[in-house]
Amino acid sequence: MSDEEARSSSAPLDIIAESLQRERRRAGLSLTEVAKRAGVAKSTLSQLEAGTGNPSVETLWALGVALDVPFSRLVERPGPRVQIIRAGEGPVLPSDHARFTGTLLSSGRPNTRRDLYLVTVEPGATRHAEPHIAGSIEHVVVSTGNLRCGPCQEPIVLAPGDYANFPGDEPHVYEALEPGTTAVLVMEHI
Repeated sequence: MSDEEARSSSAPLDIIAESLQRERRRAGLSLTEVAKRAGVAKSTLSQLEAGTGNPSVETLWALGVALDVPFSRLVERPGPRVQIIRAGEGPVLPSDHARFTGTLLSSGRPNTRRDLYLVTVEPGATRHAEPHIAGSIEHVVVSTGNLRCGPCQEPIVLAPGDYANFPGDEPHVYEALEPGTTAVLVMEHI
């Protein structure tokens, strides 16, 4: 994928900026408080709210936890009644620490609190995910390859067609056991 294609398929900074500002105001929190809760520099949060910077999936997850909102609420623009996302399209966010990308396919309406992602993972580094908002449950169905995922203390191996769910509000991992591993991830936020 070229740099231009990567930029066009990643989550637009203007959406992230608008969403962070909206959710921080809704929560009645200062920049300092949100940055502290998320474990990110205040300058990083300020840049993101200004529509600059280069957020990773880890940074945005941490901000979602700090603001008590699903990740999708920070990266997705409200969509039409019927939505189609073609293969290779959609907001793609890479991991800082693993060959892992998440593509948001659908976020739950305000009352449902569930999000749908296409996850692509390559062998190499394991993605160690911090806990998401309280009550989160991750539902995973592997499409291609083999994937080790689940709570850090008891990860499981899934093959194509296998399904598992596990608590997303505790530390967990994703690790590809072969190239081209893909899975569908449903994040349920209770």
